[in-house]
Amino acid sequence: MDLRLTPSEVAFRDRLRSWLADVLPALPDKPDRDDWPARRVYDTAWQRMLFDAGYAGVDWPADHGGLGASPTEQLIFLEETARARAPYVGANFVGLLHAGPTIIVEGTEEQRAAHLPRILRGEEVWCQGFSEPDAGSDLAALRTTAVRDGDHYVVNGRKVWTSHAEVADYCELLVRTDPNAPKHKGITWLILPMDTPGVQVRPLRTVVGSSEFSELILDDVRVPVSNRVGAENDGWRVAMVTFSFERGTAFISDVIESRNLLEETVAIAKKTPAPGGGTLWDDAALRRDVGRLAAEVSGLWSLIRKNVSEAQAGMIPVQGASVFKLRFTESRQRIGDLASHVLGRAALAMSDLPGASNARVVEDRVNTLSFTVAAGTSQIQKNILAERVLGLPKEPRWT
Repeated sequence: MDLRLTPSEVAFRDRLRSWLADVLPALPDKPDRDDWPARRVYDTAWQRMLFDAGYAGVDWPADHGGLGASPTEQLIFLEETARARAPYVGANFVGLLHAGPTIIVEGTEEQRAAHLPRILRGEEVWCQGFSEPDAGSDLAALRTTAVRDGDHYVVNGRKVWTSHAEVADYCELLVRTDPNAPKHKGITWLILPMDTPGVQVRPLRTVVGSSEFSELILDDVRVPVSNRVGAENDGWRVAMVTFSFERGTAFISDVIESRNLLEETVAIAKKTPAPGGGTLWDDAALRRDVGRLAAEVSGLWSLIRKNVSEAQAGMIPVQGASVFKLRFTESRQRIGDLASHVLGRAALAMSDLPGASNARVVEDRVNTLSFTVAAGTSQIQKNILAERVLGLPKEPRWT
């Protein structure tokens, strides 16, 4: 394992830093968080800028329009864009990070030609239709059906937590095509055009008041068989390909954001008067807690570099990925707890109070409640480590 950058990787980093320094000051202000049509325009315009500069699909293979970057160069890209506070991939994260890479691996040449260039140029936005209201964490228990009718599937069912469905052009959709097969064997992965008759989108409001999630109602929706990715009833395996991309770089930018949040917390503590005089930063216990969390963040970043180094050497860092996901998500929640302690009563307000600078920190703390659930719960990560790393018996499966 070598965590040092090569000369070519340093040159890549320096070119990216220079480009970001040139273009970011000229970007317009980000639209309101609930104005998703405007957010789509903003996010896809940034994607087009990345495309024109040669940074779109940094980890996509070059023969499919991407940069063909190494895992380390991909990490450099994520680190530098997060550090510079460049726009995130935004409304099209499903297309760029999940659906596109899945189509590269599993799709037909016609599907690749139809979708990959448009995703990279920011002309096509995707959402994910996997989770269902009655399946809980057991994705394989999905009930949305697809019945073959000639050259089409007729789809009926419901999906939930469908990110950015309100502005999406396509949906990566999991359906049950064989109700008599074992639940992992009768699933198929489809490309659903969102303007198909019978598709209804119902926005959901989150605890922080945002509306990026929706419920998807599918009523006799006809999807061409040519929109199937992979073989019929092989959708679970294809979904595992999708998940490998979803979890491969998940939370990397958030580790850098953890550093930013700690710095903001320290700045708030240094200017907040303490009851007995001085400031909150004079409290040795608070400084100790900040130091411990900063050390955790530093350790997590080293673990990311280790995982990337292993991936570049052809290894599959299952152990490191689960350790990272488990430790990072719980660490980020502790950072939020510490920030709430420093803010005091201001931690109860979702909008900035005079002189408090609390809104962003409070919203982040609420958002982190989902971190230990998204992309595999903490319990799932512990099971993976227990069974695959420590060799412990599998957890009993109750029926």
